[in-house]
Amino acid sequence: MLESTIKQPEEILSKLISYKTITPNEANIYAYIKSLLPDFEVIELTKNDVKNLFLYKKHPTSKTNLCFAGHIDVVPPGEGWESDPFTPTIKEGFMYGRGAQDMKGGIACFLSALQAFKESNLSLSVLLTSDEEGRAIDGTLEMLKHLKELDFLPTHALVAEPTCEKTLGDSIKVGRRGSINGKLEIKGVQGHAAYPEKCVNPIEKFAPYLVKLAGVKLDNGDSYFEPSRFIITDMHAGTGVTNLTPQNLRVLFNVRNSTLTTKESLKAYIDSVLSGLMYTLELEEASKSFILKDAKDTKLVKTLEGAVKEVCNITPSLNTKGGTSDAKYFSAFGVKVVELGVINDRIHAVNERVSLKELKNLTSIYYQFLKTANANDL
Repeated sequence: MLESTIKQPEEILSKLISYKTITPNEANIYAYIKSLLPDFEVIELTKNDVKNLFLYKKHPTSKTNLCFAGHIDVVPPGEGWESDPFTPTIKEGFMYGRGAQDMKGGIACFLSALQAFKESNLSLSVLLTSDEEGRAIDGTLEMLKHLKELDFLPTHALVAEPTCEKTLGDSIKVGRRGSINGKLEIKGVQGHAAYPEKCVNPIEKFAPYLVKLAGVKLDNGDSYFEPSRFIITDMHAGTGVTNLTPQNLRVLFNVRNSTLTTKESLKAYIDSVLSGLMYTLELEEASKSFILKDAKDTKLVKTLEGAVKEVCNITPSLNTKGGTSDAKYFSAFGVKVVELGVINDRIHAVNERVSLKELKNLTSIYYQFLKTANANDL
């Protein structure tokens, strides 16, 4: 049970929502967060106007550094809210406000749990950034680089992204799909539509190949990853007139890839499909896929699973669904990382909200996780 003297998560979240932290604005929210954990030491790092915060309480003998991580920045609220998106509003058991789910709710819960957890046999830390919803290159990545230089990288991390789908605790992320963006340009010869024999129409040339690309599964996935698929997002050719065949056809696409498909294997597949065509291809790996090795058998996952079962009486799914997150940076630095947060049904949406019951139970999950990790290590 949580001690009654600590700040409850709804009180913390109410304060966090009131800070207008649209990427990359920090809006002085870190001053409040630091006040919640006065016994934690502070490292601050600013890069290109992005402010990052690392709080830590180092244990003199423990080799384990358990880090709770997240982002305080939010996307713009948009139009159509029933209440001020930066004035927390409680209605029918929910707290409304931008960031309630993504991801100030999760942050409020782990700050509350850390306040309650007084005596630790582990080194504990908190890493926060104001650059996750934007370019996401001046935030967590830069702080981890700095921590590596200090020889003080976390060994384990729990990112409080909103991972759950229908009920709290139903989903733990143990990895993430990557994201590969592509631009394909099919070459043709422009000409008068009345003389097709004098033209090379790139649309006609590409048409027979489209079925081998659009929506195609590039791998079969596995127990953690859905199959990687080739998703065409835009096709454009021509000048908007009816009597001129186009010079080129531009195709934009995205692949959310598992670890079974790489940028290199994607290029090889496209080249094999389009053999014989005149085309150019550009690929950009926006995010690299990753998976926690032997995820279900790690003490980190088992400890978090146990906490979820204790509080929610359900067994969470271990998966990699959804978009990307800063967990990829922890993985790239060799940190064992998982993600667990509130339900994600209204992330980035108008009237974003989180239930007060979720906040209470997620705080209890984090506290139980800390308690078990403290007793058995990770």
